[in-house]
Amino acid sequence: MTLSHWRRALAWLLAWALVAAVGAGWLVHARLLALEDAFVTDARIVHRLLSQRAVQHDAVMAMLPLLQPPAEGQGSSIAMPLPRLPAAYPQIAQVLRRLPGSAWPADLPAALGSALDAAEARSRHSGHAELAQADLPRGRAWLALAGLADQAADHALLLDLHATIPWDEWPMDAQTSPVRVRLQYQGHAFGVQAGRRLAHGWHYDFHKLLASQSQPFDVVLERDVGWSELPWGPMLAWAAASATALAALRTLLRQRVAARRAEELLRLGQVARLNQLGELAAGMAHELNQPLTALLASTQAAQRLLDEEEPDLDTARHAMGQAVAQARRASAVVGRLRRVVERPDLSGQAQSLALPAAVHDALHLLEPELRRRGIAVQVDAPADLPAVRAEPVALQQIIHNLVMNALQAMEQSEAGQRRLRLALVQQGSRVLLSVRDTGPGVAPEARARLFTPFYTTRPGGLGLGLSLSESLAQAMGGELSLAPPAAADGAGAEFHLLLPLAHQP
Repeated sequence: MTLSHWRRALAWLLAWALVAAVGAGWLVHARLLALEDAFVTDARIVHRLLSQRAVQHDAVMAMLPLLQPPAEGQGSSIAMPLPRLPAAYPQIAQVLRRLPGSAWPADLPAALGSALDAAEARSRHSGHAELAQADLPRGRAWLALAGLADQAADHALLLDLHATIPWDEWPMDAQTSPVRVRLQYQGHAFGVQAGRRLAHGWHYDFHKLLASQSQPFDVVLERDVGWSELPWGPMLAWAAASATALAALRTLLRQRVAARRAEELLRLGQVARLNQLGELAAGMAHELNQPLTALLASTQAAQRLLDEEEPDLDTARHAMGQAVAQARRASAVVGRLRRVVERPDLSGQAQSLALPAAVHDALHLLEPELRRRGIAVQVDAPADLPAVRAEPVALQQIIHNLVMNALQAMEQSEAGQRRLRLALVQQGSRVLLSVRDTGPGVAPEARARLFTPFYTTRPGGLGLGLSLSESLAQAMGGELSLAPPAAADGAGAEFHLLLPLAHQP
């Protein structure tokens, strides 16, 4: 494959990579949005369930003074055995009541007693239950409620946070769900659901306080999405589908290019055949015109001789006059035929053209032939090369003929040594196009006759290609020539095409 083929293949590969990456990115984005929506939905459900349990605790605390009024004459606090309350609310592990003027049970830790006193004082001021102590690592929390009326008892309630979780209504499978759930308070946390932690990937989190004044716990949910959760199946399917679509598009475009190339080659071949027919007719007219001229001169001389003879002078004069008339008529017919098939003057059809573009178009038409023969092509053209004045079809035919001659000349060369070099350079008021091959070159005896019509060194050739190209170049004000042979043997042949600048300095 040539460099241009590698570049085109790389361009298609990059296009496929871009399309595949855009589609895969969209699929990943959609999957991440879906996972995030599911996470947020589960987090809101978890927050609602835990808030409902917290509100139940506040309601229980509010009902305790009504269910257990203080007993008169009882001067000490007692632990209230309420068998029906833990049965209805398994998360309530213990309930305490302290009568006015008494203390909390002596078996309570001193720190807990102080915490209950402080919570009771806050509750008396706020009018609702207050959090006395939260041992989140152990999953325990104490609530305290002050008696609002005179001689009303104070109450304390111990919550078991493990039993607080409503697993029967939980929106996730606690054993397999990757979501981490915990309750946080003052730097401590109670783990509700272990979930899964990843070092790399995408991270979602949710933070919201429980809807309870007595239990200001922060509900925290976290979710890590790893690479394994991405939609690899749809992504691979999209990559395969895009590759198939681009391959079909490339095949269609190549077929269209091949069809246009075939049409252009057919048109160029038809023009070449017409031009060759013109060359052939012009040569035949030239060849026939000489004997006809000689015939005319001979008949005129014979007529003069016959004029001196006595026998039947009138008849001889009349016959020779007819011969002269027929000869002139034949000459006129041949001349008329020559004018019909003669090429028109190209100088009036010339226009400003970019010679590198014409070279590129000619090579594009011959690209399958170049690839089939394994010929490496090199084009050297400066970026600031000025435009030339030429007729487009004639210029294309000249370049086509020169390149085809080079391809045919390199048939005898080894496959790895077949190189074609086209160089463009400005030379004063003209632009030079050189076409050089690595074939055997032109023999010395053939150099002088190379542009002669009907002269060819190739079996089966007509010998009109170079002659026609030279005529076309001259008709456009240019020049076509064979460069002197190179010093090295086997350097091939090099042809020079000189064309005038479109804008003369």
